[in-house]
Amino acid sequence: MILELADIRIKSGQQEAFEKAIALGIQNVISRAKGFQGAKVNRGLESPERYILQIFWETLEDHTVGFRESPLFTEWRAIVGPHFAAAPAVEHFELAFKS
Repeated sequence: MILELADIRIKSGQQEAFEKAIALGIQNVISRAKGFQGAKVNRGLESPERYILQIFWETLEDHTVGFRESPLFTEWRAIVGPHFAAAPAVEHFELAFKS
């Protein structure tokens, strides 16, 4: 399993609207992508305009090719993109240790 970690900064005062949008986007769009295994969204306490999105994929290619190069990505960005203050920083991780 691959973890996609997106560090998202949104426009000031957009928290409520963004949280509704990201929930809608995950439930109605990303969840339809091949290899999607689940997602979590965390809001910053010290920085309330900062969110960490975690999406679990079966393979790296399920995200980088299957989702990012599909119409689903365009649909996703249309829902959440208007709230972004800047493009999210996205990285991928694989499990090194579990307790």
